[in-house]
Amino acid sequence: MKILLTLASAFLLNGFVNSASLVIEGKYQNKNVFVQNAIGNSGVGFCAQEIKVNGKITTDETNSSAFEIDLASLQLKYGENVTIEIIHKDGCTPKVLNMDDLKPKPTFEVLTMNVSPTGILKWVTKNESGALPYIIEQFKWNKWIPVGEVNGLGSPDTHEYTFKVAMHSGENKYRVKQKGLNSTTKNSQEVTVKSTSDKPSFAMLKNGAGVDFSAETGYEVFDAYGIVVKKGFGKQINIDNLPKGNYYMCYDNIVTEFKK
Repeated sequence: MKILLTLASAFLLNGFVNSASLVIEGKYQNKNVFVQNAIGNSGVGFCAQEIKVNGKITTDETNSSAFEIDLASLQLKYGENVTIEIIHKDGCTPKVLNMDDLKPKPTFEVLTMNVSPTGILKWVTKNESGALPYIIEQFKWNKWIPVGEVNGLGSPDTHEYTFKVAMHSGENKYRVKQKGLNSTTKNSQEVTVKSTSDKPSFAMLKNGAGVDFSAETGYEVFDAYGIVVKKGFGKQINIDNLPKGNYYMCYDNIVTEFKK
């Protein structure tokens, strides 16, 4: 969910002439909204004239230099969509002081989480407060690597999610996380599963144009400066276009190096 800030001048049918509207959209987070008002462009009266929440006019008092939009009195549910429209005089604009309090935050709780021997990651959650994507991460090559995304449903109810992961040989470790619009991040607990697949090997082609693996695997190739020059999944890497030199290669759950 995103915060939208729009300004549109209009002749409104509700009796306000030469007016404009400020529209904010978000999710109800059990917090009210605070507005810094301004003097009208004519120097008489305050800028804001009327407040609507989800299309309904509220009783909030706008005739002051600052006022509160009382969302708590509207019997909104936590995580519910909220659209606030501030009708105001043309030529001035009220300022919403705490728009971040309408942004979805990663508040999920994981009830169960497991991964099957065939690579089906399943997790059950509750208490989501916004439709944020779940980022699936796998721990390999000494770091957490994003391997996919699943859109979260965003409500406090119980939800079940699944994702097919590609496992490497040996022990595999996974987690999910959400990142809020204000850069706050929440990680789940880790879950592990042991793969019975054999550890692949690799060999350089005689002409130096490629790397062959004995089985399909995810890989990353870095140059001497740590820059990723090749990345993907498969049984072969084409390195014909790489200059001669030393390279570091991550594949399966292995970190190694080769020379071209």
